[in-house]
Amino acid sequence: MSDDHARNPTTAYYVISGIFLTWNIIGLMLYYQQMTMTPEMLASFDPVKAAFIQATPVWANAAYATAVTFGVIASLLLLLRHKLAFGAFVVSFIGIVLQDLESFVVRDVIAVFGNEAFIIPPIVFVIALIEIGYAKSVANRYYR
Repeated sequence: MSDDHARNPTTAYYVISGIFLTWNIIGLMLYYQQMTMTPEMLASFDPVKAAFIQATPVWANAAYATAVTFGVIASLLLLLRHKLAFGAFVVSFIGIVLQDLESFVVRDVIAVFGNEAFIIPPIVFVIALIEIGYAKSVANRYYR
C-alpha cells in the first residue's frame, strides 16, 4: 500500500466524522436551549425539576459548555484530519464527567428525575468514549 493511499481517508471516515459533528451540534443546541430558558419555558416543567435546573451551579454549566463546545471543535478537527482532534475529544469528555458528577453525586439527579436520568447521560458517556477511541485509532493513518 502506498503512503498516499494510507493518508487518504475512506468515505466511512468522513461519514463517521460527520455523524460525530451532527451529534455534537445537537448537544450544543440543547445546551443553548437550556441556558436561554425563559420563566415561561421553566413553568412547563414539574416545579421540582424546574428548581433543580435553575439550581445548577455555574461550574456545572461551564462543564456542560466545555463538553459540547469541545465536542463540536473536535469533530471539525477530525473532519479536517488534524491531530488535535483527539485532545479536543478528551477535553469534551472531561466536561461530560464533571457535569455528570455534579448531577449524580453532588445533587442526586435520580431523586428528582427518577429513572429517566439514566437514559441520556450513559449514551453521551459511551459516545464520547467512542469518539475518543476513533480519533485515536485513525491518528496515524489520516492525520496531517
